Amino acid sequence: MSSDKSVGGSSRGPSFVSLAGLMLLFAVVTFGLVALLTNIFEKKQESRVPFVRVVEVDEATTDPAKWGINWPDQYDTYLLTVDSEESEYGGSEALTASKLESQPWLKRLYAGYAFSLDYREARGHAYMLSDQEVTKRVTERKQAGACLHCHASIVPTYRRLGLMEDGKTEVTADDLAQDFNWPAVMTGFKAMGAMEYADAHAELMKTPDGSGSEGKAHPVSCVDCHDPESMAIRVTRPGFVQGIAALAKSDDPVVHLPSITRWRSGNRERDYDPNLDASRQEMRTFVCAQCHVEYYCASKETLFFPWANGLKVEDIEELYDEHKFPDGSDFVDYKHGETGAKIYKAQHPEFELWSQGIHARSGVSCADCHMPYERKGATKISSHNVQSPMLNVNRACQTCHNVNEGELKQRVEIIQARTKELMERSAAAMTSMLDAINAAKAAGATDEQLAPIWELQKKGMWRLDFISSENSKGFHADQEAARILGEAIDYCRQAEVEAIKLRASDSPEFEVEAVEVEGITPDDKAPIR
Repeated sequence: MSSDKSVGGSSRGPSFVSLAGLMLLFAVVTFGLVALLTNIFEKKQESRVPFVRVVEVDEATTDPAKWGINWPDQYDTYLLTVDSEESEYGGSEALTASKLESQPWLKRLYAGYAFSLDYREARGHAYMLSDQEVTKRVTERKQAGACLHCHASIVPTYRRLGLMEDGKTEVTADDLAQDFNWPAVMTGFKAMGAMEYADAHAELMKTPDGSGSEGKAHPVSCVDCHDPESMAIRVTRPGFVQGIAALAKSDDPVVHLPSITRWRSGNRERDYDPNLDASRQEMRTFVCAQCHVEYYCASKETLFFPWANGLKVEDIEELYDEHKFPDGSDFVDYKHGETGAKIYKAQHPEFELWSQGIHARSGVSCADCHMPYERKGATKISSHNVQSPMLNVNRACQTCHNVNEGELKQRVEIIQARTKELMERSAAAMTSMLDAINAAKAAGATDEQLAPIWELQKKGMWRLDFISSENSKGFHADQEAARILGEAIDYCRQAEVEAIKLRASDSPEFEVEAVEVEGITPDDKAPIR
């Protein structure tokens, strides 16, 4: 009997332990499932409500720190535009190197223009206003207030000036906080364009920044690209609004901008409006193209984007050739300090060159590469650390290109190295051309004889400047960049040959006196090899 009890007792023990184990396992699994479902629910809620509006921001809030309270993830990446890492593709916290020192031929390209005094490598958006305030181009030469169109969070100042132009004697922060007012913006835009830089900058400093203070201006900020109510991306710069409307009316086959194609096929009862007509993907380029473009921004006329004939280099050149200033004089950016030729100055035509490239035709926006998406919890955000894709190949490039990082970098480096070689050849042709023209002038060539040579000089230098001022080193459209630089070489060599012809073999002997140009030394005129 005792042995039976022993057997019976041992059989009940394991059954009890197994049951307890199963119950514990069930409890753990249940807890895990509840935790998982809770987490999924929280993440879904997080993705549905990606931010909590802790403070109010409005049309007058140019201070990005206030926006950062509501959108801390985006603001944290925006702060990284200080470019603390120095590399070939990004600057540093120190003032960047002078392009005039690394590429002395630029002094001769810009002879007679403020860029011959100071021209540096670009830095991040955090510095775009402060760098402009201290450049010799502003401190040693008079510049137009239109320069602030892109370097500052300027639209509230436009609105304030516009309201005052319309008769309002006092404009308060509450007035500027109201809904976006395009008529006032346009009026203020024209008023500031007529000012000198110092006066325009003073007006900028008078405008409240939305944090309750005056006397503090900001570089490009959240309000320049986002609606403060909906956070939808938008265009705020008058120059772009007018320029893209003119482009839509042109015959340029902009197949990479399908909304313009649709507008052209419509009734055209109103001008093309990017904020109404463009797709969100197009807007991810347009917000950048508000500034990363070619434009006229001196004082003889209100700033404008020269797109009425199209976006290609020769389309813009044709418009400039035909354009007259309001006073009836021919369009020109500056008179060359060595030869006297009238020259067009390119700004930074990234949008125009990108428009001719494979990425534009493939529907890739500026933000896809320079502000790639990243995960923050359950939310996908666009990084606001605007920088070269080469500093973030994984997110910027490998999302589309199933190629290892090393090969992608090598592809870019090859394109940029070839572009650089072509630029150096163009620069050599330009310097030889300038020497030949100066020699022809010293030999007694008249302005009438030099006129067609000056025209060739203008064409060659415009094309060289177009690519050297464009900040992708040809990558945005490598074949187009090569074509433009090839034309630059051709026009410069044509001008050189024509100048040499003016010095016939039987011409009298003479000595060429050095042409004195501010900022240019004899070493700068050494041949380029």
